[in-house]
Amino acid sequence: MAKTILGIDIGNDNLKLALVSGGVVRNAVTVPMPRNMIRDGHVVSVESMGEMIRTAMKENGLRSNLAAFAFPNEAVYVKNVAMPVMNADQVLYNLPFEFKDYITGEIREYAFDYAVYPETLEDEETGAKKMEVFAAAAPRTSLDEARQIARKSGMKLAIAAPAICAYMQLIRRIEGKGQGVPREYCLLDLGYQTIRMYIFRGERHVVTRELDMGLSALDPVLADAFNVDVHLAHTYLITDYENCSRREECLAVYDSIATELMRAINFFRFSNPESTLNDIWLCGGGAKIVPLQEAIADALDMYLHPGSELLPYPAGIPDAEAFIQAIGITLE
Repeated sequence: MAKTILGIDIGNDNLKLALVSGGVVRNAVTVPMPRNMIRDGHVVSVESMGEMIRTAMKENGLRSNLAAFAFPNEAVYVKNVAMPVMNADQVLYNLPFEFKDYITGEIREYAFDYAVYPETLEDEETGAKKMEVFAAAAPRTSLDEARQIARKSGMKLAIAAPAICAYMQLIRRIEGKGQGVPREYCLLDLGYQTIRMYIFRGERHVVTRELDMGLSALDPVLADAFNVDVHLAHTYLITDYENCSRREECLAVYDSIATELMRAINFFRFSNPESTLNDIWLCGGGAKIVPLQEAIADALDMYLHPGSELLPYPAGIPDAEAFIQAIGITLE
């Protein structure tokens, strides 16, 4: 019997839930987040969040006993680590030492996990075989928080992993079809508070670039244009009230975003002259804003794809680009 699991992506602006069974997306829903529910990447009230998920499941017919959480970047540390070939126990013993320059506080306050990349490396000096792993460290308090939310919503926590892992799993499915040389992927998460650019070579995570801006930059612009408060202006943006997404003021913001993305891509190519990166997949809530897509297409000499192309068939859900993390985190 196919396992059914509910993918959960808790954003600043929206809660995204995706019901996946046997690798197939059965349903996906978005729930607006109450103000101030998220602070510094953490849920302010576990009880309220659990009840919110439980209510959304009931109202939308989402039935699952298992939950998968995509941790926001703020909640975890991730890095690629090359180490001698060793067994699982030895890897877990050594991982804390790899994060000693990142972690503040006691090591025992963190949980560690990893995934092994399929390629085998070779030491340039000795020729000894090495393996490369994608490693993650998360505060145990974040894991406890996820377990409590799952329990409050009537489920058991089955998976808790960084958002990068959601993208990695989707790419792994594509790469697993045997197309030969690993392809390069640039996944652009157009979020409300932050815009992040994730670059992969095959399923290997290469780098994440974070822009110090998000779609929230549009709220004060629209507030001034319509002479309303920023909260109502945000509603205007979501509903595209009076075609406001194409106002001249908004177009200027899109151009600023596109320019910053161009700079990030140019820097990556300069630092990686062997790169053949030519494709970018648009994900997140901002992926449905057409004039933003157009600004990005004009600024970047790259092929733009909807993030839904990465999803397992049949995706068949409205605004699928917003559910990339919620869907990808359910896959194993």
